[in-house]
Amino acid sequence: MKRVLAYAHFEATTAMRNGEQLLVAIILPALVLLGLGLSDVVDLSLQADQTRLDIVVPGVLGLAVLSSAFTSQAISTAFDRRWGVLRLLATTPLGTRGIVAGKVMAIFAVQVVQVLVLGALGLMLGWRPDLGGLVWAVAAGILGSIAFTSLGLLIAGTLRAEAVLAVANLLWVLILIGGGLVLPASTFSPALAAATSWLPSGALGEALRTATTTGGLDVLALLVLAAWAAVLALAASRWFRPTA
Repeated sequence: MKRVLAYAHFEATTAMRNGEQLLVAIILPALVLLGLGLSDVVDLSLQADQTRLDIVVPGVLGLAVLSSAFTSQAISTAFDRRWGVLRLLATTPLGTRGIVAGKVMAIFAVQVVQVLVLGALGLMLGWRPDLGGLVWAVAAGILGSIAFTSLGLLIAGTLRAEAVLAVANLLWVLILIGGGLVLPASTFSPALAAATSWLPSGALGEALRTATTTGGLDVLALLVLAAWAAVLALAASRWFRPTA
């Protein structure tokens, strides 16, 4: 455990010192929050008792989970794999399981920083979440982290580093625009709305919005997230390889 904690500390501090990862993890989500939260360019289909921040801030917190758990992790792992870093670490007492455990712990540490920074920004702008749904929001965040981390490791462990760089960034943009994470499904066409509700991104967004706006539990969204987390974790453990 001491070795895993040391590796997790190294991974977390490296991520927070890396300008590119910091851009994806905090700066871009903050810009999305400011852009969508303070302007009415995009119609969010608000209900009578909702503000734009009620919809945007939970979605941006979900985007932060995607950024750290999937995009940053997939890219960094792919290049570590390409340069042989993972192969060397796997032969040390840390082992393959220690690598995975350390990466997961580092992701959670980075996400704590993301939630504090982006949540504080939302509160400064006037966001007032329902604290009664905090437990459900945390549960959704954990399941989302597991699902997207597993997806990132699956891609990083099966594709070339250059392909991972392109795929990870492309998926980040596509999920931002039409994944149901930042923009709720109600803003899409009926067909797209139905599809996004079964995606991990759409389920994460709906679970976070329900928890923070009403304090309630979106059972279907959490079940979808749990199913994706289980399937993707099994796939990553089956096909991820530390060597290219």
